[in-house]
Order: sequence, then C-alpha cells, then structure tokens
Amino acid sequence: METINLLPPGLWPVMLTPLKETNELDLRGLQELTDFYLEAGANGLFTNCLSSEMYQLTAEERLTITRTVAKQSNGRVPVVSTGTFSEYMPANIDFIKRIYDTGASAVVLITGILARNDEEEDVLKSRIEEIISRTEGIPLGLYECPMPYKRLVSAELMKWLADTGRFVYHKDTSCHIGSLQKKIQATQGSSFGLYNADTPTALDSLEAGARGVSPISANFYPELFTYLLKRFQHSGRTPELNQLYSMLLVMDKLVHTFYPYSAKLFLQKRGLRIAANSRIPTESMTQADKLRFDALFDMFHTLASRHTINLVLNPKSSIHNL
Repeated sequence: METINLLPPGLWPVMLTPLKETNELDLRGLQELTDFYLEAGANGLFTNCLSSEMYQLTAEERLTITRTVAKQSNGRVPVVSTGTFSEYMPANIDFIKRIYDTGASAVVLITGILARNDEEEDVLKSRIEEIISRTEGIPLGLYECPMPYKRLVSAELMKWLADTGRFVYHKDTSCHIGSLQKKIQATQGSSFGLYNADTPTALDSLEAGARGVSPISANFYPELFTYLLKRFQHSGRTPELNQLYSMLLVMDKLVHTFYPYSAKLFLQKRGLRIAANSRIPTESMTQADKLRFDALFDMFHTLASRHTINLVLNPKSSIHNL
C-alpha cells in the first residue's frame, strides 16, 4: 500500500468562482477570495466543485481556477479539485492528470459521474480501480456531489478506498449521522479523512471522528466555523458552543437559497471586491428576501461580537442597497 500524507483537519470551504460583469473568470477576485478564506482560518480549500459552478466552466477554465488557487495558496494550505466530468473513462484519467499538474494536492472523483443511478456499487468500484491503476500514485478524493444526482457510497466501499492508501479526502453529503458514523469507523486510522458538508450534523460528526467540515455556509462566514472547530477541539461541546451551533443551524436554511449568487452578494457586502455574477440561473430576490439576508448579516455580526471573533473583511452597504 502506498503512503499518502494526511490532509489537515478543520475547515475546508467549497470555493466560489468570482466572475466579471461579462461572466468571464475574475482571476484577481479569485486570488483575493483565496486569501480571504485563508485569513479566516481555512485549513484546506476545495476549488472546482459544485459551489465553484464547475459544470458551467470549460475544461480550460477548470484548470485555470485550480492553478490560480494553488499558486495563490502557495503551500499555506492544501488544495483539492474535481477531475471527473465524463462518462468516458480515458477522458477522466487524462483530466485527473491535468488537474494534478496544476498544483492540486489531490484530485476529487464525483460518484454520480462515475456510475449511473441504475448501476450497482460494484460498477463504481471497478471504475475507481481503473482510475487508481492509471493515475500513477496521484492522491485522490471522493465527492457525493448532488449533481448530476447524489450517489452516496457505503461504509464497505469507504473501507476499500481507505485500504488502497490513495484516498485522502471525502466530502460527505449523506446528512445522516448513522451513515457518517459508519463511514468514519470504516476509515479510522487511514489517510482517508471524512469532511462533512452538512451543518446540522457537523458537531455530531466531529464527535464521531470526522476530520473536518466543508459546508457551503463557510462561504458566508468562515470565521464562525473556524471558531466553532477550535473551541470544539479545545473544550468539546460546551453549553456556549452549543448555543453558537444552534444559531448556525437556524442561519443554515437561508444560505441555501439563491446560492451561489447569494454567497457572492454576501461577500461583496462584507467588502470583498467581487461581482455577484453567477452562470447558474436564479430567480430575482424579492424585497423580503433581501431583508432576510440583511438579517442574516446582522446575526453574523452579533455572533462574532458575542464570541469576540475577529473578522477578515469590513462591511459595505446593506444588500437591499446594492
């Protein structure tokens, strides 16, 4: 079995892709966004993922954003990036190598791309075996991406993946603590770390041994998750931490609406110099929606003040004035 270095525990934001008003890549904005995540305490970065609008990017754009983030990170934290976008395995294998050559620490495989929803898990396993045999020791990750459909994997497959020694990152979207516990147990003691995408099960999964969290709400207020993780690692689930966690659960429902446009708008409001443009069509926000996001912004600042959390960016005007 090959030896692969562990990825660090903690917060792994699923990165946005800033776009210009013309909908072209905004690489200056992406560099600034990368620094923002790192200054906010991110321990690793997942770029070229669903939050990055990866299905709306060309192959060259996927390579460009991965290369840009890896270069801007400059070894401060590891960067992982998606490498499978085709039902044709040779194309996936070639693109995995190209993504790795950009400077990514690991290349992530999409479960719903590698096998159709009417195919058994053994089919998925056989295709992963082919990737392992033809990618020359490249560290790999797995992503239960909701698109094109959410394909969850079993604890048995997770153990097999861990035993190969090639897997280091798993973005779990099962949103079920029973499933999370089984997967964590199956990969215990290996290089294969589970990073939970789901805020409602975040603390339970950390108690069960998850290596970290990777929620979309970390695109709005990563500092709150950095604080949550550090306090949990230091003192466990204290009453104070449970209060913060309860507020994050209430806030979590709203961040999923109008996403990723809403996250870009929120960061713009926080002071990041990016446009709110997205290639993913979204409905227009009503005045009530804008007021809800203003309330979310106020809640975020109230929590940061209550827990004396230093914030990376200064606020601009309110959302309904943008």
